[in-house]
Amino acid sequence: MRIEEAFAKVETPAYVVSEDLIRKNLQILHDVEEQSGAHILLAQKAFSMYSLYPLIGEYISGATASGINEARLGYEYMGKENHIFAPAYKENEFDEIVKICDHIIFNSYNQFAKYKDSVKKAGISCGIRVNPQFSTQEGHEIYDPCQPGSRMGITLSEFEKHDFTGIEGIHFHTLCEQNSDALVATLKVVEEQFGQYFSQLKWINFGGGHHITKPDYDRKALIDAIKYIREKYNLIVYLEPGEAIAVDTGYMVTEVMDIVHNHIDIAILDASAACHMPDVLEMPYRPNAIDMDMADVKKYTYRFGGNTCLSGDIIGDYSTDKQLKAGDRVIFEDMSIYSMVKNNTFNGINLPSIYLFSEEKGLRLIKRFGYEDFKMRLS
Repeated sequence: MRIEEAFAKVETPAYVVSEDLIRKNLQILHDVEEQSGAHILLAQKAFSMYSLYPLIGEYISGATASGINEARLGYEYMGKENHIFAPAYKENEFDEIVKICDHIIFNSYNQFAKYKDSVKKAGISCGIRVNPQFSTQEGHEIYDPCQPGSRMGITLSEFEKHDFTGIEGIHFHTLCEQNSDALVATLKVVEEQFGQYFSQLKWINFGGGHHITKPDYDRKALIDAIKYIREKYNLIVYLEPGEAIAVDTGYMVTEVMDIVHNHIDIAILDASAACHMPDVLEMPYRPNAIDMDMADVKKYTYRFGGNTCLSGDIIGDYSTDKQLKAGDRVIFEDMSIYSMVKNNTFNGINLPSIYLFSEEKGLRLIKRFGYEDFKMRLS
């Protein structure tokens, strides 16, 4: 079976994740590990489809979490290195965190001071997140942890005020969907500011946001940067990409429910930007759709909207050579990352089913959602 055939078989709306494409990305990341000596971790905040964790664990070093639930998932289903970072940790969860994580990263001196005895007693390696105050992003302030007033990481001036005895690593995460040139520029600033402390450390974490598996990504520059830090300072280097594991591996299969007209033809879908692809509104961006193009390029132009009460539940304007009708299917691309992990049941809209596809095993239903999933979230 080809994946195009699978699109016609699923019950919409549905996410269809290609195991073959996931494996392709993982092979690239494994090669980077082999060539550079870095440890690569899955950032579960982008992709936490745990049925694939055993596969992911075959290629990379482990997982990283943003809280206790992700940490449990990585511990239970991947069982390799298990790191965690959170802006702050809840006291009633920390005892469990130290049992299941081998690296804990703190966001402030206060958090480190509060929990350092527990971490030391458990024999866990702990680190501190630093903020180099060096922005490389344009146009997406919501994703820039280096903007003025950011709560993420400790600046050099604050770092110098405190005694960080017991800290074994530093972590910086400043990138978002960027190439290695942004990392190289950031690393230079981090080294200038914090390099004087590197001799006291065991590891450094370059964070996420690296588009390592994109065709235009300069992997040689990344490998060179990792080798430079490893050889000069004798540090273990960690990377924690989320998108790079699952970018361009998933699809959202939707169905046209109705066509209405108000200055433009509007196709109402059984998928929703607000519920099923929130980054379309948050980022914002317009996802690619198979056999469709930007508005007014082809014969027919449609505005795709979701089936919720939110007037702004609009995915975008698209054009096609084929006139659409109710019952036709629309396939959006790159829907593995930051879609399943962010979706919601606003308006009581069902979550999309999740399917896994491979050429060898065909189409497999992983999860179907219904009324009980909506109801049990609320009472």
